[in-house]
Amino acid sequence: MILPVFAYGDPVLRKVGVDIDKDYPNLEGLLENMWETMENASGVGLAAPQIGKAIRLFLVDTTPFAEDDELEKNERIFLADFKKVFINAQIIEETGDEWVFNEGCLSIPDVREDVFRNDTITIEYLNEEFEPQRSVLKGLAARVVQHEYDHIEGVLFTDKLSSLKKRLIKKKLDNITKGKVKTDYRMRFYNPKKK
Repeated sequence: MILPVFAYGDPVLRKVGVDIDKDYPNLEGLLENMWETMENASGVGLAAPQIGKAIRLFLVDTTPFAEDDELEKNERIFLADFKKVFINAQIIEETGDEWVFNEGCLSIPDVREDVFRNDTITIEYLNEEFEPQRSVLKGLAARVVQHEYDHIEGVLFTDKLSSLKKRLIKKKLDNITKGKVKTDYRMRFYNPKKK
């Protein structure tokens, strides 16, 4: 089932996610719905807060980047097969040079900005079978994981922008908060009056 993506301005996007265990209700169905939602929105990652759940869960599929001829062949091959679920993730280390990449977010449609992130991360997490994993990721894979990891920490990519950039996009962000944006996928806009 395709779920609505929660829009910028919803408080759930600012909550730090809580760990889950194997007994989390209907986790298999939730994961299926998240994959379907992400694919429907042409995303490369989706975190549980983006569908209204403040839990430490996100998934990533970098397959679309494998088509990018500007990337080295080895990175394209890696990205073509990088499709993972991250449960209760913790980034242990961020290293390497900072590099810039133009990022966007399904919760912040029509806003893309250059964001600096470290090139390499070490992350520990559980896969969908709750087996412990430890990965060292580089390049675009690291960047996508860092972006989604930020979501479970209550951080958005716009938080990493300079104050000047934030002022320049303020009207766009305000419009998203008010629901004045069109997307090709379902969105849920925050209405404080309903709470």
